[in-house]
Amino acid sequence: QVQLVESGGGLVQPGGSLRLSCSASGIIFMFYAMGWYRQAPGKQRELVASINRDGSTNYADSVKGRFTISRDNAKNTVYLQMNSVEFEDSAVYYCNARPPGLRSDIWGQGTQVTVSA
Repeated sequence: QVQLVESGGGLVQPGGSLRLSCSASGIIFMFYAMGWYRQAPGKQRELVASINRDGSTNYADSVKGRFTISRDNAKNTVYLQMNSVEFEDSAVYYCNARPPGLRSDIWGQGTQVTVSA
């Protein structure tokens, strides 16, 4: 019953915008730090942005000023607003939920983002 489901990926032109959504179920959402990771072909998975229980955020240097992570605890949903996208942003984007204790992270299935002219 524990599940993260991403949506909102697709094809976008350089300089364009996209909003990813991640809907969580089966967890007490407000107790989890949430994050977005991405993985491009041949590359390691990397943290894009994270948001803690108190709303504090962290971003990879490569996306600072362009991406915004937010959460809506009432909807059990975390978002990634992607603006001014670049070719290097192309990847599969994964939603992540980090429990407060020693349990393993929860991962979504991923959603493809392709930046192409």
